[in-house]
Amino acid sequence: MSSPTMFSVSFLFLFLSSATATTTHQLRKDYYKDSCPNVESLVRAAVEDKFQRIFTTAPATLRLFFHDCFIRGCDASIILFSRNGTAEKDNSDNLSLAGDGFDTVIKAKEAVDRVPHCKNKVSCADILALATRDVVKLTGGPFYEVELGRLDGRISTRASVRHHLPRPEFRVHKLKTMFVSHGLNLIDLVALSGAHTIGFSHCSRISKRIYSFKSKNRIDPTLDLQYAKVLQEQCPRNADPRAVTDMDPNTPEIFDNIYFKNLQQGKGLFTSDQTLFTDKKARKFVNLFASNSTAFEQAFVLAMTKLGRIGVKTGNQGEVRRNCALVN
Repeated sequence: MSSPTMFSVSFLFLFLSSATATTTHQLRKDYYKDSCPNVESLVRAAVEDKFQRIFTTAPATLRLFFHDCFIRGCDASIILFSRNGTAEKDNSDNLSLAGDGFDTVIKAKEAVDRVPHCKNKVSCADILALATRDVVKLTGGPFYEVELGRLDGRISTRASVRHHLPRPEFRVHKLKTMFVSHGLNLIDLVALSGAHTIGFSHCSRISKRIYSFKSKNRIDPTLDLQYAKVLQEQCPRNADPRAVTDMDPNTPEIFDNIYFKNLQQGKGLFTSDQTLFTDKKARKFVNLFASNSTAFEQAFVLAMTKLGRIGVKTGNQGEVRRNCALVN
């Protein structure tokens, strides 16, 4: 049997090779070197200002990026506003997205456009990608280079969200099918799930798991009993719809690998979290990331890079929006 260290090295080598092989040619790290060379510092300053005022900025922005890329590709269509409630953001699966994520992108776009030579040169999709990287770093996670060159999509429909987003009750086989459809593998799935190391969830998303598992008056047996009792205290039956609980009960404001250690102890908040440990194939990556924070960070960066390549718009497929909430 190979040692954890040997497994870690071979895993990272294979994953790096996979990620490099799927590079999207139209994206590049120096895309704005002539049109807006200081775009990254402009976005970072705006994100830091927002983050210092409210922590929710971090998990909200990270979740916004994930939802955007999974629905129509990374084209900022999730941010588009509709007066008649027919946009992506109006779908019930997106109603829980915190407003601070949207506001972070809008504020950063305004900061970039205040610089004359940058005005209307940088897409909202790229700003969201940069802001996501920045909030990961601000919460203690890794810094990574972001590929740029996405255009903003012009289409955003409530119906397009259907069947595109993972749900809290999903198990590995459903999650894996969904991720594979976007070119992401099991390692990506486990690494990206680690984003649940920060932020919170509404109590309604876990109610069945702690009160009526499989329509019976019992607790999900994969959930640590003491943790379940804590959750019941935080989320009583018929809790206020606004009631929330932390995704990570230990370090909910720090981007770290404690999320994976929680899974080993039966403290994954969602079924979609805990299933990563109950599934034998996914468990080996959970164990690796729990024991090796560097392995987790490297895998997360590579998975985020692959995520950021999904459905990228180019040419006449998109535009650079003047207002992130509206098509030009």
